Amino acid sequence: MAKPAAKKAKPNPRNKKLYDEGMKMRKAVLGAAYVDNSMAGADDFMMSFQDITTEYCWGYAWTRPGLSKKTRSMLNLAMLAALNRGPELKLHVNGALNNGLTKEEIKEIFLQVAIYCGIPASLDAFKTASGVFKDRGL
Repeated sequence: MAKPAAKKAKPNPRNKKLYDEGMKMRKAVLGAAYVDNSMAGADDFMMSFQDITTEYCWGYAWTRPGLSKKTRSMLNLAMLAALNRGPELKLHVNGALNNGLTKEEIKEIFLQVAIYCGIPASLDAFKTASGVFKDRGL
């Protein structure tokens, strides 16, 4: 018996201003196609996560004036590599390139990860980034 299709959900942010600013930033960094696809695929269960991510991660943290988008991308790459979060790291390697990081800068971040977080974490990060570079023809 076929499963019923998940009901499409609508965003329900608590702070519309932060949400709108976050959505603008999120699309600028990750690409509108990726974000639109994530939103379109969200059912009621996942939409709550989309709301909090857009509102607080992208609307509150990423739009603050204290750090540039490039610096925030550098921090994300280091943290995600250290945590060994491959799929999220792949997404943020693309975002880092969109924010102006070079392959050389990304390499240096992952070499730093090797020293402070270990060779296995760095190796996975290098492999992830290499795949992104290949996909983007870099």
